[in-house]
Amino acid sequence: MRFKGAIFDMDGVLFDTERLYQETWKEIAMERSIRLEDDFLMAISGTNGIHMKQVIEKYYHVSDGTGIMEECMERMKRKLEIQVPVKKGVYEILEYFHGTGMRLAVASSSSARQIEANLSKSGIRDYFSKIVSGAEVAYGKPSPDIFRLAAQKLGCRPDECLVFEDSENGVRAGHAAGCFTVMIPDLIEPNEEIKALCSKVSPDFLQVREEMEKV
Repeated sequence: MRFKGAIFDMDGVLFDTERLYQETWKEIAMERSIRLEDDFLMAISGTNGIHMKQVIEKYYHVSDGTGIMEECMERMKRKLEIQVPVKKGVYEILEYFHGTGMRLAVASSSSARQIEANLSKSGIRDYFSKIVSGAEVAYGKPSPDIFRLAAQKLGCRPDECLVFEDSENGVRAGHAAGCFTVMIPDLIEPNEEIKALCSKVSPDFLQVREEMEKV
């Protein structure tokens, strides 16, 4: 079938910001003399809201994760005001999709304000007709809500949409939504369970574009 829409996660997919987030989480942990367990990265990636708070409370050993979450977001905001690093092949795939008439959306756990700021600063805002933030859905990733809402806003069925993700939580969400889910691994390589949930695994958007052009 011919896909009508493409939905992009932001951190770790469009932008090489997941590393910045991990550095920031570690900074905050070190200031509190906390050693984050090895599986923290996998647990926190792609989350927001209640789910993110629960992860913070577990790994930072606090009763309420709100303060730490807000501190991380504020530090990230300041860092991204300086530079938003764009991932390999992003400009090429967006231009390709633009040429085919594909409807494009961003569906990210980040705030709408941060999404808008990152897209504008990197010069790619005009490619996207719709933006969905984690605040617009009751349940964040790995719940499928955010991708189903993005597909709805694009005027497409979920099975008519490509989803591009880098995290396990994001892949689970895209798969559960019924989208054709492409994983572009960033900090975490997929295990066999996650590979089984992906429609495709690609190293970067340059390969995605090459494969799309063949189709």
